[in-house]
Amino acid sequence: MSSGVKAGLVSADVLQREKQEVRKHERSTKHLEEESRNAQTVFRDKSGRKRNLAQEQLEQRLKAEAEAKREEQYAKWGKGLAQERQQQQNVEDAVKEMQKPLARYIDDQDLDRMLREQEREGDPMAALIKKRKAKENKEKEKPRYKGPAPPLNRFNIWPGHRWDGVDRSNGFEQQRFARIANKKAVQELAYKWSIED
Repeated sequence: MSSGVKAGLVSADVLQREKQEVRKHERSTKHLEEESRNAQTVFRDKSGRKRNLAQEQLEQRLKAEAEAKREEQYAKWGKGLAQERQQQQNVEDAVKEMQKPLARYIDDQDLDRMLREQEREGDPMAALIKKRKAKENKEKEKPRYKGPAPPLNRFNIWPGHRWDGVDRSNGFEQQRFARIANKKAVQELAYKWSIED
């Protein structure tokens, strides 16, 4: 039978011996049963090695967080960084304006500054103010060449910030261009001579 005892007609002492053997077997496996009851499940991969599920969950969570952070960054870039800054500035300005009292008096500095910054049509001082602002905001210009016309070069670079206009070559480039021009002139002359009638 499935329990290990014999089936059919059995004498009492054989039955007792079998019961004792079954009990003895149960007692010998009792500690294994207790251990297995409290044991944790061991997960293995395809090759048979033990898997550390806690470590895998931590890695998955870190990967998901990194992915979410990257998606958030791309979403932020997709909306436009300058537009987002402008919207934030508008919100801050609105909050600042809401905190001010409704009545504005003549000595209100913010109102005075806002009115001064407005450009009005027909203002005689507007051009002067624009020049001053441009001068303040203008970056330092790179130096420019102010001498006579420089020799031509193959890149048509005008002397200035990166080049002082002095030709430091051995003359090969000019000789090459002269040969090319001479060859072209000879071909053109030969063509004209061949079609002359």
